[in-house]
Amino acid sequence: MLDWMKNIFGKKASVQQSSRFIAETELTYVRSEHLSLGMYIAKLDCPWLDSPFKLQGFNITTERELQVVRSRCHHVYVDRTRQSKLSLDAKTTAVGKAVVIGTARKKKGSFETEIARATTTYLDTGRLVADFMQTVKDGGSIDSKQAKEAVASSVNSILHSPDAHLWLTQLKKKDEYTAQHSLNVCMLSIVLGRHIGLPEGELRNLGICGMMHDMGIMLIPSAIVNKTSELTEEESVIMKTHTTLGAELLKSSTDMFHGAIETALTHHERIRGQGYPRGLTDAKVSYYSNIIAIVDTYDALTSDRSYRKGMTHLEATQVLYQQAGEYFDHVLVSKFIESLGVFPPGCYVQLSDDRVALVLEANDESKLRPRVLTVVDKQMNSIEEVSVDLDTVLLDARGQPLQIQSIVNPDMFNIDRLKHFNESAIGRGLAMAAA
Repeated sequence: MLDWMKNIFGKKASVQQSSRFIAETELTYVRSEHLSLGMYIAKLDCPWLDSPFKLQGFNITTERELQVVRSRCHHVYVDRTRQSKLSLDAKTTAVGKAVVIGTARKKKGSFETEIARATTTYLDTGRLVADFMQTVKDGGSIDSKQAKEAVASSVNSILHSPDAHLWLTQLKKKDEYTAQHSLNVCMLSIVLGRHIGLPEGELRNLGICGMMHDMGIMLIPSAIVNKTSELTEEESVIMKTHTTLGAELLKSSTDMFHGAIETALTHHERIRGQGYPRGLTDAKVSYYSNIIAIVDTYDALTSDRSYRKGMTHLEATQVLYQQAGEYFDHVLVSKFIESLGVFPPGCYVQLSDDRVALVLEANDESKLRPRVLTVVDKQMNSIEEVSVDLDTVLLDARGQPLQIQSIVNPDMFNIDRLKHFNESAIGRGLAMAAA
C-alpha cells in the first residue's frame, strides 16, 4: 500500500477506501501509446497484483518504465494533479499525449515552384472529399486508403510551400461550402501542425482528422443543413447529432485512423466543458480535436454563407483570440494565428501608394512585409501585375516608404477571387504549365 494513501486515511487503507479515493480523484483515460515521461499512473487496465509494478500508483520517470507500461497495458488512468515536471515541461493538449510546441519546419520550396502541384493536389483532394460526402449520403462508407493517400500528398506539398495552400483555401464557393469546408480544415490543420513542428506522421494523422471531422453532416436532413434562417430548438438538437453520427460512420470504415473517429465525435467540445456532445473539458479531449476545433471555427467564420457574409481574416482571428482560454486552447490559437500570418497568402491588401495587391507569400523573417502581386489602382483600374517583395522594395515610385496599410475586401474593388485566380499572371502560368 502506498504511503500517500496511508497519510490520507490516517491508517492502512481498505480496498473499499482505495477504490473510493481513486473514483474521487480526477483521472484521465489514456491509451498506452500516448503516455509520456512524468505522467502519474493511478490505475491500470488490469489488477495491480497481475502487473510487474511494485507500487500502486507512480510517476513514469524513465524510458524503460514507459516501455513496460506500453507493453503490458492497452490503456491506463492518469492523475494529472500528480504529474511531474517531466510532463509539465511540455504543452499537453492531448488526452494523455504531450505535444511539444516546437518551431516551424523550413519550407522546402517556394510559392512559384509549388503552386502548380499545390493546385493539382488541392483540386484532386477536393473532388475526393466531395465524392466521399456523396457516398455517405448514399449510404456507403469511406475509403480510408484513398483518404490517407490524398492527405499524404497534401502534407508533402504543404511542407514545400504552406503559402500556396493558404492561397488556395481563399478560393471559396458558397454553393460548395460543406465539401470545401472539410477540405480547407484539412489543409489549414496541416499548416498549423507544420508550424508547431509536428513530425510528418502526425501531420498525416491531423490531416485525416480535418478531412473527416464533418462527415456526419451528410447524415443530417438537407432541409436542416441548408436552412437559411435560424434553426429551431428541435432542429438544433438534430444538427448536433452529426458528431455522434460521424463517429459511428467512421467506425464502419476499414482501417480508419482512430483519432479521426474521436475528432468527429469531439470537435465541438470546448476547453471549459461548454461544448457537445458530452461537455468534455480540455484535458479529456485529444489535441487533434483541439486543433480541428480552432481551424473549423476560423474557416466557418471566414466563409460566405447564404445567410451571412464571411468575416475578414483580421475579424476572424480577433474572435478566436477573444475566445482563447475560454473556448479554445490559448497556445494553439496563438500558434494558428502565427501560422497564417498577419497578411495571409490569398488575401488582398492596400499598399501605402493606394495600389491594391494580392498577398502571394509570407516572409518568415519579416511578417509585416510579405511578397505581393499588384492588381488595381485606387480608381479600381487594372494595372500591370507585378510581383513585389516588400522585404526588399522599401520605397515606392515617389521615394516614400512602401508598406501595407490594411487588408481589404476584394468585392470593394470589383475583384472576383476565383476569376482573378484563373485570369491572373499566376493562373495564366498554370494554364501554360498544363498545356
